[in-house]
Amino acid sequence: MENQRENKMGVMPVKQLIISMSLPMMISMLVQALYNVVDSMFVARMSEDALTAVTLAFPMQNALISFAAGTGVGINALLSKSLGEKRFDRADEAANNGLFLAFLTYILFLLLGLFAAGPFIGTQIKDPVVQEYGTVYLKVCLCLSFGAIYQVTFERLLQSTGRTFYSMISQATGAIINIIFDPIMIFGLFGFPKMGVAGAALATVLGQVIAACISLFLNLKKNEDIHISLPQIMRPSAEVIRKIYFVAVPSILMMSIGSIMTYAMNQILGAFSKTATAVFGVYFKLQSFFFMPVFGLNNGLIPVLAYNYGARRSDRIKEALRFAMSLAVGIMLCGTLVFHLVPQALLGMFNASEEMLRIGVPALRIISLSFGLAGACIAMGSIFQAFSYSYYSLIVSVGRQLVVLIPVAMFLASFGEVTLIWWAFPIAELMSTVLSIIFFLRLYNRTVKTL
Repeated sequence: MENQRENKMGVMPVKQLIISMSLPMMISMLVQALYNVVDSMFVARMSEDALTAVTLAFPMQNALISFAAGTGVGINALLSKSLGEKRFDRADEAANNGLFLAFLTYILFLLLGLFAAGPFIGTQIKDPVVQEYGTVYLKVCLCLSFGAIYQVTFERLLQSTGRTFYSMISQATGAIINIIFDPIMIFGLFGFPKMGVAGAALATVLGQVIAACISLFLNLKKNEDIHISLPQIMRPSAEVIRKIYFVAVPSILMMSIGSIMTYAMNQILGAFSKTATAVFGVYFKLQSFFFMPVFGLNNGLIPVLAYNYGARRSDRIKEALRFAMSLAVGIMLCGTLVFHLVPQALLGMFNASEEMLRIGVPALRIISLSFGLAGACIAMGSIFQAFSYSYYSLIVSVGRQLVVLIPVAMFLASFGEVTLIWWAFPIAELMSTVLSIIFFLRLYNRTVKTL
């Protein structure tokens, strides 16, 4: 069949391909960022305690997404490379074994939700009201996380074969469902009971489940490059799983480091006040408006690089990298500009008190100084994942968030002024940029130049 002899990733003009692959994911991730912000805006209308509780739940939620998305990176790399090599049987194996791994991931986080949600929140704060809010919110999100995990996995299958438009449909639909049901379930509108933070969690889960169902349907009906088979899912291959996790494990660890970082920052900031912790949570929601589109660009770039690596097309790889780098840096510099010009308005969306404004305005301005460097690092990191060198990304992430960011933040906190802590972010990003350039040049010279 013609569509299996040559995928569009091998023939479409590169800039047009990057836009067609990435734009749907960038749009859908913008919608995702919007629902993250809207979720916290409605929670903030309950109280600052509720906003703080959602912030404290974030590290475990991030770990959940890290496992699902990191495994998806492994599936993506193996599947796209197999298509580039015209090994369609191996592409099917990658897809079906990936769905088996998604089930195992859900079992893990179901157990964490049942037995670890309360203790996890309790290690970060002693306030009983915040503890109760945080435990309820996190338990719902983890115990019903099958929607989130399968949504990520099915969307990765669509992305791996270049069908990012369909991925956008499922992501955007799930996000819109969440936005609609947030106020309904939190405040008890249209006959629904008033459920508070539990309602916020249930609205999130509902959107994820619907998105997973849509993306499953789209894979079955529209994704002709792979064939999902329940019997094959139930007969996992140790060899294929090993190849998936060879790329996935470094990606999982790299993404999970963000959970460790946010957990540690919650501890550092909590020593100053609950408001400082809430500001950190608000920053994470707001920065997603710029980071999420860049991650969407990255997700669209990875299968393009992997496919053309399998097809040994160095010219297309070089052009894709140059174009994606310029887009990523440009988007992030726009974020720096916005955070510097209107920080009060951004914080005002979360019912910011005078104390939150005092802490939050300098926080947004200082941290956003690192955005341009972050965009460059994300673009360079795409080649690490596409060429199965994810451990480079892991080293960069460990260096930025654990070796530099947390120790520097702890040192600056010792001066007793919370504003100083925010400078740890630009310092850490500068280090990661240097390390990314070193690894990028090493890998580029070893692989792309030898094709």
